[in-house]
Amino acid sequence: MKSFPVSLLILALATATAFAYDPSPLQDICVAINDPKSAVFVNGEFCKDPKQANADDFTFMGFRKPGNTANPLGSKVTPATVNEFPGLNTLGISAARIDFAPGGLNPPHTHPRGTEVLVVIEGTLLVGFVTSNQLNNTLFTKVLYKGDVFVFPIGLIHFQLNTGKTPALAFAGLSSQNPGVITIANSVFGTKPPISADVLTKAFQVDKKTVDYLQAQFWYDNN
Repeated sequence: MKSFPVSLLILALATATAFAYDPSPLQDICVAINDPKSAVFVNGEFCKDPKQANADDFTFMGFRKPGNTANPLGSKVTPATVNEFPGLNTLGISAARIDFAPGGLNPPHTHPRGTEVLVVIEGTLLVGFVTSNQLNNTLFTKVLYKGDVFVFPIGLIHFQLNTGKTPALAFAGLSSQNPGVITIANSVFGTKPPISADVLTKAFQVDKKTVDYLQAQFWYDNN
């Protein structure tokens, strides 16, 4: 019986710890500032008076039309995050429509704040994600057909490629109202100002001419 108070204390501490953590960030950066007049609201959006809400606040019509795939990647992502769909605020979910021309690619990218589940509606997609260094950068890849579902774990690099001869369509659900997107090629070679060639030549084990060429490209963002 003497152990009961200790057990109770441990349970209380564990419960307190579970509720005493910082919430997951919903933006890329948040620099502390002392002047509230110069501050912006983060981790969500200001809320509309619930008494003034209506059905239109919870309706998104942006998926009705196909995205324009006439671009260098041959794909177009139409997002439905809290930025486009205010009714998602505080709900922890978002969605996207992804259109592919034949051969179209949604290039390697990550969502730093959300897991993605993908459903193929039309066409054939080669998809995959890469684990972290902890699991030796293992590639998990699969060819998906109409009706197939695939999940990309939060934060891991992943991609989708239309390997068919006809357009393809997929819809994605994400576990954040603002999951964010980091397109790898854009983030490495399309930064402003550019990352030092000394860094990139050593990181990618290529010569400066190759780095200069890649940094000179127009890195299209299909989101």
